[in-house]
Amino acid sequence: MPRFSVIVPAYQVQAYLPACLESVLSQSYDDLELIVVDDRSPDACGEIAEEFAARDPRVRVVRRTRNEGLGSARNAGMAEATGDYLVFLDGDDTLTPHALRSVADRLKETGEPDVLVHGHALVPWTGGIVRDPFAGVLTEQGPAPFRLEDRPGLLRVRASAWNKVCRREFVGNGGFAFPPGRHTDLPWTYPVLMAAESIATLERVCVHHRQRSVPTGSGRADLDVFDAAAGRADFDVFDQYDRVFGYVDSRPELAQWRPVLFRRMVDDLWAVFSGRDRLPRDTRAEFLRRARDHYRAHRTPGHPAPVGSRLRHTKIRLNLYRAHRALELGRLLGRRIARPSVRLATALRAAALRLHYRVQLRLPVRADRALFAAYGGRGHGCNPGALEEAFRTLAPHIRTAWVAAPEHHHTIPTATRRITPDTAAYWTALARSKYLVHNTDFDRRLVKRPGQVLVQTHHGTPLKHMGLDLQERPAASHELDFDALLRGVDQWDYVLSPNRHATLTWQRVHPGRYTVLPYGQPRNDVFQRATSEDVRRLRESLGMPEGTVAILYAPTHRDYRRTQHLRLDLERLLCRLGPGFVVLARAHHRHGGPLVPVPTPRVIDVSDHPSVESLCLASDALVTDYSSLMFDYAGLDRPIVIHADDREAFEAARGTYFDLRSFAPGAIARSEDELIDIFASGHWRGSRSTQLRSAFRERFCPYDDGRAAERVVRHVVLGEPQSPPVIPPAERHPVPSAAAAAGRAPLTSETV
Repeated sequence: MPRFSVIVPAYQVQAYLPACLESVLSQSYDDLELIVVDDRSPDACGEIAEEFAARDPRVRVVRRTRNEGLGSARNAGMAEATGDYLVFLDGDDTLTPHALRSVADRLKETGEPDVLVHGHALVPWTGGIVRDPFAGVLTEQGPAPFRLEDRPGLLRVRASAWNKVCRREFVGNGGFAFPPGRHTDLPWTYPVLMAAESIATLERVCVHHRQRSVPTGSGRADLDVFDAAAGRADFDVFDQYDRVFGYVDSRPELAQWRPVLFRRMVDDLWAVFSGRDRLPRDTRAEFLRRARDHYRAHRTPGHPAPVGSRLRHTKIRLNLYRAHRALELGRLLGRRIARPSVRLATALRAAALRLHYRVQLRLPVRADRALFAAYGGRGHGCNPGALEEAFRTLAPHIRTAWVAAPEHHHTIPTATRRITPDTAAYWTALARSKYLVHNTDFDRRLVKRPGQVLVQTHHGTPLKHMGLDLQERPAASHELDFDALLRGVDQWDYVLSPNRHATLTWQRVHPGRYTVLPYGQPRNDVFQRATSEDVRRLRESLGMPEGTVAILYAPTHRDYRRTQHLRLDLERLLCRLGPGFVVLARAHHRHGGPLVPVPTPRVIDVSDHPSVESLCLASDALVTDYSSLMFDYAGLDRPIVIHADDREAFEAARGTYFDLRSFAPGAIARSEDELIDIFASGHWRGSRSTQLRSAFRERFCPYDDGRAAERVVRHVVLGEPQSPPVIPPAERHPVPSAAAAAGRAPLTSETV
């Protein structure tokens, strides 16, 4: 008897079925059977399933003689199942790596519950991954296992079969089966949850559920908001909710759930009615009339609608179709009128700003002004941030200003003027400030004036191909305008360099007449000035448990990938390493969002933290791949581990200037299991890793002695190019990590 019976109905999903089946068969937990139900699919689904069955004995194929829909196909799969627990997948869904292992562990921890509800993420047809907005309901709180009345908020989680694992004996004894129809998950989910004597939850995302633009029969029978027009199929929702309330009415002990289910019904009916292209136009009035009838039939007196949804309740209860239609037409007309007005206002504003800039260019450059920016308008930080502080300290006669979007203004020191991009103040500062400091590029419309000094700090040692070297890397250049790049380089007066490798690279890929300042990375000065008390305060502010080892996980951007998904199963990593470790997950600045959709107490997403230097100080070790952060971190003299599981693909798409295997800053892992072994065995902080890091530090951190910013300001502003001298690496004493200062290293689950 296998632990899991995974049931996959297949109908017109031939393009997605192989990935679905492979995601099941490649699970690290392999005690399973896979039952594929070919629901008389007119495409190659049946043949694909048979091919998988021929090569893996765990696969069985049920071929149906006629198409009867998703519910009937699932029932056919359940009839063949022999596993302890039933797992349902649509034919275009996928299990995430190690999902079944996590589910099995949770089932064992909670005493074999009747139902386990796990996390999921939606994969819209437009791309990307969207986490369930109610995922927080799945956090492990309160008793485990529990009954539904202990955590009624569980009903807010999507009513689908594929985000639940059900004990087969419980399903059989309860006589649960899927009815026919499009919304077949509704009369399955609610009765199962109400009848379960024991329920457990697992916050981990176990299923990626695909949402496609065109529904395809039994493979698409849920409430996807991205579904296109489906005729009258969505009218099926009324019959399904009649079944739900029929189940409740036949069991007086479940009467308490009527008001809750009624609110869920109203929400679902409104989602169908208001969803774009969910209903043909000539059926919308009829749908709302039937919704009104169901509202009156199933409403429980004495339970008012929630404040936030009273408007939709009123529209359904009173069948205000004409009023709703009038409001929709009014909004549409308003948008049509507003768009030309907005375009005209935008054009007039742009013309006024261009005129303002031209006027400012004719006024004198102000020698007591300096303008700073980083990453195209993000907050105060990186090398420009360290230089801005040094300007205020060493050249107080110069007034500094920082360009950032309003949402980042809180990161700017109070002594520094805040400027919003593309405003009159911005163009004034750009035209009249003597010193312009940036780590990427200022506005391409910048007119460099005589007397202005532009300092290009860059933001790290180049490992990935940069500048003109990207001409042969179309996957990475993204139609980069190389002529515009060279015009920008011609405006640079000074370029900061942290080491000889960077100097040679910048001069080749950014050819220009600028002066290279081999003074180190100003942003790393804090590593030499920070104290153990600073480290303690930083860890406390991040909510890190005392006595734990913090791993800073900072992967770089993948040019060859459309979506930047998490490359490590951080929950599995921490489970294997034991409670003595936590992870600080930091997304690349081009990622555009958090690296971890739902953080946990031991996986802390720090993508929005304004200072990566502070994160380095708070951590005890760095795990990265090809990020230039490794060169900065080496100056801290703390362990570095490289996780390079896609070296060949990355090299082909972006390329690197040297092979990390030849100049490694520490241990190198080629897979997740190797990474776990490096930490579990202690190799991450062993003598060999220390030797590698020492050689790496000597090579790439020759100037990072804590006074790089001072050297830049004295050279560029004060005219003192010879001071202060560089402190040799052997004489530097960066602040130790919290674990090193305490002389501890936690036991891992592998070494216990």
